[in-house]
Amino acid sequence: MSAVPPPRTDAAAPEAPDGRGGRRSVAVALLLGALGATVVLLASGRVWARGTAAVGGGSLPLTVDGRAVTGLPAALAIVGLAALVAVFAVRGRSRLLVSGLLALSGLGAALAAVLAADDRQALDAQAARTTADTAAHVAALTHTAWPYVTAAGAALILVAGLLALRFGSGWPAMGGRYERDGSPRSRKPAAVDPDRPEDLWKALDRGEDPTR
Repeated sequence: MSAVPPPRTDAAAPEAPDGRGGRRSVAVALLLGALGATVVLLASGRVWARGTAAVGGGSLPLTVDGRAVTGLPAALAIVGLAALVAVFAVRGRSRLLVSGLLALSGLGAALAAVLAADDRQALDAQAARTTADTAAHVAALTHTAWPYVTAAGAALILVAGLLALRFGSGWPAMGGRYERDGSPRSRKPAAVDPDRPEDLWKALDRGEDPTR
């Protein structure tokens, strides 16, 4: 029998730290942020409300899109996109601030879309312009689901911002591998062969003393 004890096998070996969780959060945040901003920009350009305006003895159908109702969701979606890119361009406290801006952009866009979902002022203003009657009001007013689609896209931006706030400190920075640490680099002179005149001329061109 061998005197060497058999290797000990633990029931649960400690997990080796890896960056898969961090990479996954980066990918999810990028996907949600970009998808949410795209949804907001597209949905805010769709028809949000329909109605009719009385003209002469008949009625004229009217429609307004989300940007005519409120331009805030689209504007905040653009801010969110810029913040999503800027998250990877900054570090430390600046990254925390940009992540907060990303989350607030999504929250603000969602609230603006929901609050404007039953708005009628844009259609009333269009009815007044169409009939040249400042007291005109739209009739048969109906609203579509696009404001809530806009709010759903904004919620994705909000989630991306929350992910950045939670995990952003461990995310890589844009071009980080190419950054210098600021320390001076020592330049090693090229070897000069005194028996080769071309090496001597090259050393002189570089401002080096080939006789050393």
